[in-house]
Amino acid sequence: MPLTRSLDDATVVITGASSGIGAATAYALARRGAAVVLAARSEPALTQVAQRCRALGGRALVVPTDVTDADSVQRLADRAAAEFGHVDGWINNAAVGAVGLFDEIPVAEFRRVLEVSLLGAVHGLRAALPHLSAAGGGVVVNNASVLAEVAMPYQSPYNAAKHGLRGLADTVRQELRVTGRGNISICTVLPATIDTPFFRKEANHSGREVLPPPPVYPPETVAAIIVRLLRRPRREAYAGGAARLMGLQWRLAPALGERLLGWYAHRTQFGPGARPDSSGNVFRGAAEARREGGWHGRRRQLVRMTAAFGLAAAGTAVGTMAARTRRARTERS
Repeated sequence: MPLTRSLDDATVVITGASSGIGAATAYALARRGAAVVLAARSEPALTQVAQRCRALGGRALVVPTDVTDADSVQRLADRAAAEFGHVDGWINNAAVGAVGLFDEIPVAEFRRVLEVSLLGAVHGLRAALPHLSAAGGGVVVNNASVLAEVAMPYQSPYNAAKHGLRGLADTVRQELRVTGRGNISICTVLPATIDTPFFRKEANHSGREVLPPPPVYPPETVAAIIVRLLRRPRREAYAGGAARLMGLQWRLAPALGERLLGWYAHRTQFGPGARPDSSGNVFRGAAEARREGGWHGRRRQLVRMTAAFGLAAAGTAVGTMAARTRRARTERS
């Protein structure tokens, strides 16, 4: 079910709103006159985003929130309803990451990635559902990344969290339907690599400079999909053509897709520069609100890399169909 109100009368809560996709989504909603409730750990960064939202014609409320704290997230939901009278949409977008080999990432950081990126969404859903019901229905959008469907080496905590988030969304959607609460929609967005500060802020235990694997899409690509889901909910939606192609290849030939993506990420995820171990923003928020990460040069690889993924996916599809045909002939004979 879509939002029960038009966007110019809707209240939408956004976690992880201080930068990247969260900030881009806040701006997209503000342009449509929505009231946005901005949540993240850094109040100065949220204040910058709120000022921009108001300049664009929207209404904005800043609520500094640590999504790992269930009580803090509940206060966020209650503040949103008290300020604007209703909550119509909720976007679970907060996430952190840690890069490195699985057995070299500190356990404390691994746990923190799960707490922010998965349990943060759990807390968001639990706080949002009663308010969405009170408003007569609404939409939850979980930003799960294409890594909720595929996997990439050196990203084990993030992969685990995003796979869990996708499963959580599917389960809650089923429960809402069978208990007669179908007026609340649960949507999952699966973005490809996005030009945000995320890659500069991840914890890094690889010893090398971390780069976003191309093709890299602007954050507005995801923001547009999220706005569309708020108006016309779907179970899942890809953001960026490369995400759709990776998902297709993974479904058609999982073993081959796993090998190809592992090979590709191993060669594109790191730069030549050395980097010391760092916990990045895993335990602390950033003070500066930045929508983009400055990876414009890697955007230029978009057409070439998308074409390469397309050819690989097409080849996988042809190979899979040929293998099925051979098996069918063998069985008939």
